Formats: sequence, structure tokens, C-alpha cells
Amino acid sequence: MNKTAIITGASRGIGKASAYKLAEDGFIPVINYRTHKAEAEKIAAETGGFAICADVSDRIAVDNMIRETMKKTGRIDVLINNAGISVSGLFMYITPEQEELIWKVNVQGTYNCTRSALPFMINAKSGKIINISSMWGQTGASCEVHYSASKAAIIGFTKALAKELGPSGINVNCIAPGVILTDMNNSYNEETMESLKNEAPLERLGKPEDIAESISFLASEKSSFITGQILGVNGGFII
Repeated sequence: MNKTAIITGASRGIGKASAYKLAEDGFIPVINYRTHKAEAEKIAAETGGFAICADVSDRIAVDNMIRETMKKTGRIDVLINNAGISVSGLFMYITPEQEELIWKVNVQGTYNCTRSALPFMINAKSGKIINISSMWGQTGASCEVHYSASKAAIIGFTKALAKELGPSGINVNCIAPGVILTDMNNSYNEETMESLKNEAPLERLGKPEDIAESISFLASEKSSFITGQILGVNGGFII
């Protein structure tokens, strides 16, 4: 039976590219989405997977997603905690509502999905959890303080959980992307994007496929002796 990979926030960007790559690798991709139903169903149809609507910040919705996955495939081999949001602006002008939403989706959403999938991985004594952070979680970014803090939390979560789950045969790793050409970065103007590109030694911005390739590696048996690590896929922006 094919292995199953749940990808949160998979209707666009990094999640979408990862779904196609993992399907190419032989996985059944579970396409999680919140609002982009048509896009998610199209990806599912083209990859041989299936789409499930669930807000990752809603624990009940996440539990239902995991149950539906187990009902359809009987296994969860890989969990990719990719869903995330960003709000740009000076720290003092971010509203309490925006602050709460960033934390609920980026951090609590990762907790919810991991907590719900873990019993099945522990029972199987195997599994791969891949968390998507950001290079801003490593260095911080002005005008993205809340986002940076939430992504730093994901890095700490990855390291601690890897120590806890190692004896259960579960690998926990994290990818910290650089600036990737996705809808999330549409808030950057052309001048800012050009400046960021020029700061990277490779002198280009990342593509969703760059991250998908790294996810493919961490989801494979080739990474079986790697856990608790933060893989920077950023064109050398951080060295």
C-alpha cells in the first residue's frame, strides 16, 4: 500500500508543489485546505490523492481530518505542517485580533495537527513530521515581528519534539525557507523583492519547487538518521 502524506495548506504555493512532488515519489497526498476548494480538488484529482477541508486552528476540524485520512488510507506516514499566514506592519500597529490569528494558525495549528496524527505514528513506530518555519524565525524581520516569533516557536517545537519522539521511531525536522515566490510574499513591493534577491549569494528568489524537493528528501528513507534539524533553503541568505 502506498504511504500517505498529509500536507496542510496544500491548495497553493509550497503545499501545492509538495503535493505534486510527493505524488511523484509514490505517496498518496492528502490535500488540506481551508477556503480554496476548487484548487484543492484539482490538485487531488491530478495527484491521485484527496482533498479535506479543515481549519488547522480548529482542533475538532483537525481531528476530523485525521480520522477521515485513517478511514480512507489506514495510515499516516508523513505530516507536513505547512499552513501559515503572515501580516506585515509595525509591531505597535498589529491589532490583537491579527496577533491572535497569526499564533492560532502558525503555532496552534501545528500543535493541533501533530497532536492528532501522533497516536497513529506512535502505534506504527514510524513517521515523519516536517514543519515549515521561515528564515525570519531564525533571524527576525522588522515589520514581521509576530510572524517571525511564530516561526521561531516552530523551530523550538521541532527540536524539543524530536527528542521526545526519537525513541518511538519518529523523525521530526523543520525547513526554514527564504523568500519564496508565493502569494504570501505578494505584500513585498518590487523594490523590496529585488533587494532581497540581491542579498542572497545565489542571486535569486526561491520557487515553491525548491522547498518541495527538500520536503521530498525529509519524507524519504534517505533522511532516516536525521531528526531535530532545521534545513535552511534560502539561497544562502543565512549562512
